[in-house]
Amino acid sequence: MEGIFIREAVVGDIEQIQRVRHAVTENRLSDPSLVPDADVEDYITRRGRGWVSIENGTITGFAIVSVADQNVWALFIRPGHDRKGTGRLLHDRMMDWYFKQTALPAWLSTSPGTRAKGFYRKAGWEENGLYGKGEIRFVLDKQKWLSRTAG
Repeated sequence: MEGIFIREAVVGDIEQIQRVRHAVTENRLSDPSLVPDADVEDYITRRGRGWVSIENGTITGFAIVSVADQNVWALFIRPGHDRKGTGRLLHDRMMDWYFKQTALPAWLSTSPGTRAKGFYRKAGWEENGLYGKGEIRFVLDKQKWLSRTAG
């Protein structure tokens, strides 16, 4: 993971975060206006926190978790920058922070048939039914996270 830097997201990152979000090929937004900059700001400053991955001065990925909703709101890597371990670095930093804030389980959803489904399973998330328009709902509890990272 040489050359990849992870840091907490700030409001000034929102433009690049949105570029990454709109560039992805899986779990695409049907209407990008559904996630305005104000929502991203709310999630990284009030509801929870976000992290960005940076390579050569450019944001190549981001992860956002909401303690208020006990939900992973987003984790996306810019196409061409995936399969380098960046997603795992962002995920682990995000979940370590989340479980320092609360003992409540976290949940997320993703479309079936995506690489994300396997990514979350491998990271210790468990399927927990369906959500929304046929997405798979996953949950992760603190004890499972701590026991996974302890070993």
